[in-house]
Amino acid sequence: MRISHCCALLLALACFPRPAVGEDWPRFRGPDGSGVSSATSLPSTWSDTENVAWKTALPGPGSSSPVISGDRVYVTCYSGYGVDQFDPGDPENLVRHVLCLGLADGKVLWNKPVRAAVPEDPYQGSLSQHGYATSTPATDGERVFVFFAKSGVLAFDREGNQLWQTSVGTGSAMMEWGSAASPLLYKNLVIVNANPESQSIVALDQKTGREAWRTAAKGYVNSFSTPTLVDLAGGKQELLVFLPDEVWGLNPDDGGLYWYCTGVRGTAIPGLVSKGGVAYVIGGGMGGTGSAAIRAGGSGDVSGSRVVWRQSAGSYVPSPVLLDGHLYWADERGMACCMKADTGKEVYRQRLPEANNVYASMVAADGKLYAVTRRNGTFVLPAEPTFKVLAHNRLKSDSTDFNASPAVTSGVLLLRSNRAIYCIQAK
Repeated sequence: MRISHCCALLLALACFPRPAVGEDWPRFRGPDGSGVSSATSLPSTWSDTENVAWKTALPGPGSSSPVISGDRVYVTCYSGYGVDQFDPGDPENLVRHVLCLGLADGKVLWNKPVRAAVPEDPYQGSLSQHGYATSTPATDGERVFVFFAKSGVLAFDREGNQLWQTSVGTGSAMMEWGSAASPLLYKNLVIVNANPESQSIVALDQKTGREAWRTAAKGYVNSFSTPTLVDLAGGKQELLVFLPDEVWGLNPDDGGLYWYCTGVRGTAIPGLVSKGGVAYVIGGGMGGTGSAAIRAGGSGDVSGSRVVWRQSAGSYVPSPVLLDGHLYWADERGMACCMKADTGKEVYRQRLPEANNVYASMVAADGKLYAVTRRNGTFVLPAEPTFKVLAHNRLKSDSTDFNASPAVTSGVLLLRSNRAIYCIQAK
């Protein structure tokens, strides 16, 4: 029986092509943070018995997304505390993990535990919805950088050797919601939104971990948005940071403030996207719901002069996708939304069947939109301004939360739950 089982397993694996080394997915929401991939040959349907090339169990839960660099996958999770909502345990036992997997087969190449430097926020309220490993890693191919809240920013090499660890603060957000923003790599810097930890944006040297600059955001509480870069004419870039009721445009080289725009309602959680020098931001939750298009490259208060449009539609947690002149997202209540990027006019707002809780951000690839829900599977929609459900896929053997946004590369979609990582690939 054992021999025949092994033969069947080998035969099943042989049905899947070896994942090709395609475009890297090196940070939260892909190469430029837009959630858009050029990958093709992605499956539209899957289940426990269809189009799952491999599945790798994780040593603990987490909401961070996997990232892809060449033939390797990096992801974080946590253990020791806050794993069981009915019996959280002792916060002194909290351990975070940085894992490296092989893209071809999901084999764990290394697992580096990192003990919490100080007691973290208690496992309760909104923090229990996402846990202690929410920030997605970032990699430049040679090193991988992780942000572990009060335990700081850490860097590892490809073999799992820790290079440095730097604290960016040990404070807490007003509501003790933990930390969620992911690191951004820019030139020789790794930039983090350390709003809960120190109400600041901090840039560290990638090689040494030494602080290069720090921009104070004192008084701006509850910002969990990942910073992003917007391209301007002449090759110039600005660093965009979403804070409660404001968007800042900073100089990424020194953290200096170029401009700010007020009036974006809601808690600052979703990431921004941009095209042609225009930044698009959506917010929701406490403080209301709203969205705006802001022309970057300004100076001082641009709240009136460079706002292209404002709308009342928005999102509490999930970030938008900008594709072919349209913004797409699925909000926390399971509503699929589409609006015109040039005017903000709503094209559609439709409920995803049976979906009522979404934490992950949508991604676009291969002419499709992939919207992962927490407990109701993944919906596949056409990447066009017409609402239609092409497929609704469930992995019924896994009843845990799927909080992470997918990672994409050539022919491969990586999904992550609180239990495992799944490589979705057409046979």
